[in-house]
Amino acid sequence: MTHRKPIDRRKFVTAAGAAATTALAGCRGGESSGPAVHTQPRIRWRLVSSFPRSLDALYGINDYVAERLERLTDGRFSLRPYPAGEIVPAFQVLDAVQQGTVQLGHTASYYFIGKNPALAFDAGVPFGLTARQQYSWLYEGGGLELMHELFADFNVITFPGGSTGAQMGGWFRRQIEAVSDLGGLRMRIPGLGGEVMSRLGVSVQVLAGGEIYQALERGAIDATEWVGPYDDEKLGFHKVADYYYYPGWWEPGPTLSFYVNRDAWDSLPSSYREILRSVTIEAAMIMLARYDAKNPPALQRLIRAGVQLRPFSAEIMEAAYLASFELYEEQAAADPAYRKIYEAWKRARSDSYRWFNTAEQAYARFAFGRAD
Repeated sequence: MTHRKPIDRRKFVTAAGAAATTALAGCRGGESSGPAVHTQPRIRWRLVSSFPRSLDALYGINDYVAERLERLTDGRFSLRPYPAGEIVPAFQVLDAVQQGTVQLGHTASYYFIGKNPALAFDAGVPFGLTARQQYSWLYEGGGLELMHELFADFNVITFPGGSTGAQMGGWFRRQIEAVSDLGGLRMRIPGLGGEVMSRLGVSVQVLAGGEIYQALERGAIDATEWVGPYDDEKLGFHKVADYYYYPGWWEPGPTLSFYVNRDAWDSLPSSYREILRSVTIEAAMIMLARYDAKNPPALQRLIRAGVQLRPFSAEIMEAAYLASFELYEEQAAADPAYRKIYEAWKRARSDSYRWFNTAEQAYARFAFGRAD
């Protein structure tokens, strides 16, 4: 497939400032965004999501994007989001955008590692970066340029589309204390986290969000991970599994992504491209803020309902850590393109960990345990 020049990182980030001026006008009592907008064509796009409509933070960010685009263009650029299953199934979002069935998608790139294992770095990998670190790498550390090179093979450009923050380790119908307890466990877990769990003896399954509760209730699976307290409560997992483990070491700060069909992108007026880029930045920050606001009270409700919180044992954490980096090194040795991304990511991870281990870690160690 044809490779196209990646989008310039500085242009991507500074575009937020240009469209922010327009956004500010839109926030001041609905003032017009100016005569220039009215000379632009009317655009009607569709967006497909990998997530169900019931998840108002995860899926709902698409409604936010649609509303902002319409407002900032005085209704000339409209977007209609569709939840998983209405146009395409959850795990066919990349195909739909690549083929031009729709112009835009919202998903997690680790769902598609069967097409290219390096796609996981667009979202997050086991023992990887927190949400802030991932945003830093993508927006300022060259990660987004690498992702644009990678997605050129799919006729897609990708922009960060939100983060859940550090996730929980998931729901288990029985206690898991040692690596030996993982043997034969049937667990829903996608991405490279699933590959690591498989190496630890887990029978891995990949299910869309709307299918998990029934599988857990029927006993078709013994455990599942999803996101965290707010979404997990909505999906009802606490009704069919007693043990809630943490941390989600496979997703310490996963980034969701907006996929844009490259031909559709190229056909947009430049002003619409700048507005769309800026709105994706807004969406990325707002989703993380929403989860940080909604997860704390949700966790307290789950505890009051009798959910039993359990940390993964040091034995499981250590085994998972070793298996994760064995996997990365094997994939890097087999594929030079993967190695290029992996080595850049690993350098960014090392630098960020050193910094966070200084001020951030010292503060957290002292203050977080003192919550009233």
